[in-house]
Amino acid sequence: MRRSAAAVASVLLGAGLVGLTPASASAACPTGWGSLPRTAPSVRNAEIVDVRTGRHACFDRFVVDVAGRGDGWFVRYVDQVRFDGSGEVVPLRGGAKLEVVVVEPIVPTDAIFLPDGELADVRGYRTFRHVAWAGSFEGQTTFGLGVRARLPFRVHALDGPGTGSRVVVDVAHRW
Repeated sequence: MRRSAAAVASVLLGAGLVGLTPASASAACPTGWGSLPRTAPSVRNAEIVDVRTGRHACFDRFVVDVAGRGDGWFVRYVDQVRFDGSGEVVPLRGGAKLEVVVVEPIVPTDAIFLPDGELADVRGYRTFRHVAWAGSFEGQTTFGLGVRARLPFRVHALDGPGTGSRVVVDVAHRW
């Protein structure tokens, strides 16, 4: 049985019919983001109103919705994400920890939390393992992303919806 499967695979590989899907899929995924810290200055003129996540073919996405122009952030891999103010460790699942600091305060609300205290349900995601709150202090708000491994990421701001904006962190599924 094993021999015939190997023979079929050999014939398909020789005909160029095996390996096309993974190669074309990986060629379509962006590369070169890197894993070094990213920063952008801020004028601190908005408030965070929500957080959410999404799954894409090449990356997992973390989005911070801002009422107004959210334009400042510090994002980096760290040994431990710590709660603002207390310095206590934020427990995160995953092989690597990404600290996301958005230089805007948050609107005081419990509405963004899931019943278990987490910020998003990331079960079934390829890269994200945990999304946690780490506090808001002196005009900046910190989140912890537990990810599968130290993988490339990018950060950018997007306009909308309406007069709001979004700070977006994409973490690639692989190098």
